[in-house]
Amino acid sequence: MHRNAIDWKDIADKYYDKAVSLAVLILLFAFIVSPKIEVKPFERTIKVTEAIDIPPEIKEKIKPPEETIKPVIQIVVEDDLDSDEDEDIEIIDTIEKTSLDLSVDIITKALGTTSKFVVYEDPPVPIRQIPPVYPDFARTAGIVGAVTLQVEVFVDGSVGAIDVVKSLMSGPGGLDEAAKKAVRQWEFSPAKSGGKPVAVWVIFDVNFRLD
Repeated sequence: MHRNAIDWKDIADKYYDKAVSLAVLILLFAFIVSPKIEVKPFERTIKVTEAIDIPPEIKEKIKPPEETIKPVIQIVVEDDLDSDEDEDIEIIDTIEKTSLDLSVDIITKALGTTSKFVVYEDPPVPIRQIPPVYPDFARTAGIVGAVTLQVEVFVDGSVGAIDVVKSLMSGPGGLDEAAKKAVRQWEFSPAKSGGKPVAVWVIFDVNFRLD
């Protein structure tokens, strides 16, 4: 039986042209699809640093910084005190002990800030009254009468702002100023609302009479 011999060279020659064509197509496709890459030339810069020698004359003029010598202080702590020395130490109390009662309201005394429409059950009562000083001019002129004042009384009984409701003799050295000067020194039992002291305004007369 006769067998036909196959030459692999002939088979390779058949596929050579096809393989080359396919490789060229792949390269063209890759070249078209791939992004363009710009290659910039590398610039090389060279910096030259020159070393300058300092002449010995200038070196002698440049002095190095002098080192400052810090003083050394010896601190001696003596902790072996005898019991007799402890007895000689005298304890002096110069500040008395104080206590802060947080239940007491802090009183702010801003003159004239109290409302004139405060409701209260018990009115303020003067417990310390200073009589007014009669001005010499008014006494000589025989001026008598009453100055009506509206007085602000704080919760501690001290006097705040004072307004003249009815004037008798105004101006410096007049009866109005004399009445206000006297009332500023008064002390009151404060007004109470619900059993608690409240700041209020009260109106009363200060009389001037020639006895």
